[in-house]
Amino acid sequence: MSEFEIRRLTYADLPQVIAIERRAFPTPWSLAMFVLELSKPSGICLASVRDERVIGYLVCSRYDTVWHLMNIAVDDRMRREGIASALLERLFEIADKPSEQYTLEVRTSNDAAIRLYERFGFRAAGRRRAYYHDNREDAIIMWRKAPDRATA
Repeated sequence: MSEFEIRRLTYADLPQVIAIERRAFPTPWSLAMFVLELSKPSGICLASVRDERVIGYLVCSRYDTVWHLMNIAVDDRMRREGIASALLERLFEIADKPSEQYTLEVRTSNDAAIRLYERFGFRAAGRRRAYYHDNREDAIIMWRKAPDRATA
């Protein structure tokens, strides 16, 4: 296994991102959705790259005072190599300030993602009924508050 780097996601990465997205999710984002998120100046969009190929990505948008983790995925052939963890670590390096807040939705059946988010301090805070259109599965709403620097 070779190393990977984390860098800003670019428009040029989108063909590779779309290929991963289509394999990762039953209702994948469209190209237009990625373009919209990349165009937002307040967002953080990251790519994990190995040998000049995108192997994972993260999209996080800023809404008022809260970060919303919109999308994170890893190439299905390279899961369980720490790529998603590295993307989240980089996000928090960039965005964390004392008491910064993050939220996300995750499928109730996605145990691996839920465990990943819990390791980073996210906690379940509610449920969105029939949130996912493909099978009407519920979403768990999770929240994370950045540690205060003085107490961290």
